[in-house]
Amino acid sequence: MSSSRPEPVPMPEGRGAATLAAPEAVLEAGAVTVPKAGPVAPPAPVLAAAPPPRRAWAPLLQAAPLWLVLLLFFVFPLLATGVVSLWNYTEYSLVPDVTQRNYVEMFEGCGTLSDGLCTTFRTYLSTLRLCGMVWATTLLLGFTVAYFLCFHIRSDGMRMALFLLCTAPFLTSNVIRMISWIPLLGREGVVNHALLAMRLVDQPQDWLLFSEFSVVLAFVHLYTLFVVVPVFNSMMRIDHRLLEAARDAGASAWQTIWHVVVPLAKPGLVIGSIFVIVLVMGDFVTIGVMGGQQIASVGKVIQVQMSYLQFPAAAAQAVVLLALVLVIIAVMTKLVDIRREL
Repeated sequence: MSSSRPEPVPMPEGRGAATLAAPEAVLEAGAVTVPKAGPVAPPAPVLAAAPPPRRAWAPLLQAAPLWLVLLLFFVFPLLATGVVSLWNYTEYSLVPDVTQRNYVEMFEGCGTLSDGLCTTFRTYLSTLRLCGMVWATTLLLGFTVAYFLCFHIRSDGMRMALFLLCTAPFLTSNVIRMISWIPLLGREGVVNHALLAMRLVDQPQDWLLFSEFSVVLAFVHLYTLFVVVPVFNSMMRIDHRLLEAARDAGASAWQTIWHVVVPLAKPGLVIGSIFVIVLVMGDFVTIGVMGGQQIASVGKVIQVQMSYLQFPAAAAQAVVLLALVLVIIAVMTKLVDIRREL
């Protein structure tokens, strides 16, 4: 008996080729033809859950305490000072009013130079002269101390020990450190006795105390550390291989300092200068004690006006002084970008 082989069922072309055949089996003469399965489709990717939407007010809420502190203790006092500077006043009361009296009286007589500089200009020039001398001295001393600690002390432990030793005077009050110079510089002080014993002078020197010299000396003693710290921080970031490369190139020690160290330490120098200028321009205690109430300064003028209850006049002086200090700071920050240091 002859049997015939079943012919396979043709698969449809196109997209039907990738699908399975109909579920019915194809039976021909007792034979079953099973179609081939097409390629298996990959599983659908599982999408990750989207992060929750970020609230736009969350960062503002986090910064709210800081803004509140700045508003209460910085912005509002400045605004109050500016408002009070426009008020009028009598001997015993303040008159809330908008007047230019305080500014007019401050610069009275300053329009004509035939009689010399007015009192306000002379006071500001005296303050700027003192500030300039203190700034130059503290900058030189602060740079020297920071350079010695960074590049001449090899041990990190010894470096930090000496740096902490520089901060030791801050364990006492500024007033105590300031008046400690009086027994040293007075007519019967240690310095005059030493000069007389060495026969360098014939009589006690009065210029050592209650003079510009004593004021500058006290300022330098109080504020030099405000230059040492930022300059030390800037110098610690300098790669010592740069100094070695400068020496290998034939540069002298002074050339290395001027062309390598000083440019890289500019941010610290500017920050220290800002500290010193701001502190000296508004100081009145040191000038009053060490100057013997004989040296004029803007801070001393403001203190005297407040003691006589002339608060609007003192506020006007404070506004002008603030504007002058801000101009000085703006000029210094134009010289170097101190944001790298901050």
